Amino acid sequence: MNIVNLDCLTYASDPGYLESVYTDDNYVLVVDDIRNEKRVEQVIKKHKIDSIIHLAAESHVDNSINNPSEFVSTNINGTMVLLEAFRKFCSGRFLYVSTDEIYGALGASGEFTESSPLAPNSPYSASKAAAGLMVRSYHKTFKQNVVTTSCSNNYGRHQHREKLIPTVITTAIAGESIPVYGNGKNVRDWLHVDDHCRAIDVVFRYGNSGETYNIGGDNEMSNIDLVKKICATLNKLRPVTAPYENQIIFVDDRKGHDFRYAVDATKIKTELNWCPSGNFDLLLEQTIKYYV
Repeated sequence: MNIVNLDCLTYASDPGYLESVYTDDNYVLVVDDIRNEKRVEQVIKKHKIDSIIHLAAESHVDNSINNPSEFVSTNINGTMVLLEAFRKFCSGRFLYVSTDEIYGALGASGEFTESSPLAPNSPYSASKAAAGLMVRSYHKTFKQNVVTTSCSNNYGRHQHREKLIPTVITTAIAGESIPVYGNGKNVRDWLHVDDHCRAIDVVFRYGNSGETYNIGGDNEMSNIDLVKKICATLNKLRPVTAPYENQIIFVDDRKGHDFRYAVDATKIKTELNWCPSGNFDLLLEQTIKYYV
């Protein structure tokens, strides 16, 4: 399999992450933007691309609140460019990577299933939901071979500092205040990046065309409990005079902050024989060691 990686290398990217594959004969990096229709078509034709795995997106909720138009431009219009190019020039499969945030928010109980109604509450999640509906339409209208995945919160090595877990680790070891939104009781499910990659691979290879598959890590936890767990691990790995937990501060809550996300991943587990593989505490510790 030959892999062409189209990436515009925004602030959240780092080409150094892929140094290990730069010299591989079957890997090519193309630095460009998915919104550039002419360039996308040139790349597909030049490299005889058959299938597309679409992960490109603006993804930080705070940024979407501050600049919604950028999220509409990249996440919706960029997806449209890829879908049209795929329809014109490709004969394989189009996989769209989405998020559990498209379903909105949950109360203290329940889980999102693939049939849950879409109820996005931020410009980010709204842009991902809209793009996902366009992907669905290309299956229904044009009979394109598409599949969609909706995942819970990712964590692991190389994640940009703007995300929660890297923010907590890096601010803690820098001796700075560790910011927690609101009262910290918002709940998220955590999915390790390696498990997510395996899920994408199995859906791409074996998922049924036109279907959506939820991907969860079975690690549901309140933000404040997660932050305290990170602090406790840092106390062991990198002890300082005072416990890291003393650096926690509560800051004004994010606008439209969804209370809880939780996904039911029964479909991908039963149909495609995937499940999250690792122990959360161990994988979290490995992640903390990476940033330390």
